[in-house]
Amino acid sequence: MKQILKSITAAFLLLPTTVYSQNPVVQTSCTPDPAPMVHNNTMYMYTGVDEDNSDWFYMNKWKVFSTTDMVNWTDHGVQITLDSFEWADDRAWAAQCIERNGKFYWYVCCKSKLSNTMALGVAVSSSPTGPFKDALGKPLIEGSWDYIDPTAFIDDDGQAYLYWGNPNVYCALLNDDMLSIKGDVIKLEQCEDSFGAPGPDKRVKEKAYKDCYTEGPWLNKKDGKYYLLYAAGGVPEQISYSMSDSPTGPWKYMGNIMPLQQTNSFTNHCGVADYKGNSYFFYHTGMLPGGGGFNRSSAIEQFVYNADGTFPIINMTEKGVEPVGTINPYKKNEAETIAFSEFIKSDQNSKTGVYVCAMRDSAYIKVREVDFGKKSPKKVYGTFAGAIHNAVVEVRIDSMQGDVIALFDVTSTGGWENWKESKSNLLRNVTGVHDLYFVFRGPGNCRLINFDSWRFAR
Repeated sequence: MKQILKSITAAFLLLPTTVYSQNPVVQTSCTPDPAPMVHNNTMYMYTGVDEDNSDWFYMNKWKVFSTTDMVNWTDHGVQITLDSFEWADDRAWAAQCIERNGKFYWYVCCKSKLSNTMALGVAVSSSPTGPFKDALGKPLIEGSWDYIDPTAFIDDDGQAYLYWGNPNVYCALLNDDMLSIKGDVIKLEQCEDSFGAPGPDKRVKEKAYKDCYTEGPWLNKKDGKYYLLYAAGGVPEQISYSMSDSPTGPWKYMGNIMPLQQTNSFTNHCGVADYKGNSYFFYHTGMLPGGGGFNRSSAIEQFVYNADGTFPIINMTEKGVEPVGTINPYKKNEAETIAFSEFIKSDQNSKTGVYVCAMRDSAYIKVREVDFGKKSPKKVYGTFAGAIHNAVVEVRIDSMQGDVIALFDVTSTGGWENWKESKSNLLRNVTGVHDLYFVFRGPGNCRLINFDSWRFAR
């Protein structure tokens, strides 16, 4: 133990400064096109996945995350891929999941082998975190390159709607089975009053329009008013919206929600949801290290509607949202439940599920709002796996420079997925609510250790 403490002291000055950022909300992978959904007092977020170091929209899978406090997000891993749809072979782009009668319908877009164009498909599950499977064995609808970015909405009377499209915008009613179109697909007539500009085929090249619909629609309702949010203005994209008294229009252009700003991404894609009495705006940026226009990540801002029901201007922040709950440290907590991290990647397999990998010395995980209560725990348990290196895991509170309350001296377990539970006695008493940091120390800038779960005990 003395040698471990000596190593920590030597490494202390190399630790990063305390991180107060909350955006982007996931740092272990790139998560574009966030689509929120609230179910059973939990906020879920469905995203695409940009491959690391991409130079185009190379996307072949979708992921699910959840939270009950809006700051700690649990990674439920990849739940559907292009391989989930035998008819699809490319471009796993923006998608959205909604619930109806205990079933969860995940509407996706991808390139169809059948028509050699973009298509909309749907996967279904009895759980918001899967497993999902192709509900139809074929596209829900296909036949055009602008069939992308579906958004689904169920009105108070039970009628479901689907919007999609770039640069045109389409609308269709869904039958009660959520798996078939009712009636004809409607191509909306765009004009300056409805979307800030006419449709792409009627725009005058030399004319400056106040805005224009581009892609990524999001349909929702509040207090009897219908909102259609969308990426707008061409490239780079801002977020604008239109309002209506009907889910199918006519629409009235209302202006910007998120104007152009330094997001480090030339696209944007939004979603809106209310949760625990607050309203949240989801979008994506390229603000992670190595991020950019093809490496985008989900971010969230809390907002309040204007008194007349219109949207305020919402700007990007690093801070993000405030917590609306706490973490219980005395139950098993998944290591992939994270508020913020650096040099951490997520992985998964069929036996373990999702876990995280510390990819170098000084990698860390931050968990916010951990409530230890009035009586201090005495021990902490962690489940780790490692194939090569021994590592030290520091458990700190409140900051990267905060007190070390426990230490794990983890030796190689003989394999990256050969899990072993370790125990550490607490070095000092801890009560009340704290942020918790797991800091990984080891040799070099290489993969050190895998981490699956943790729990404290009195």
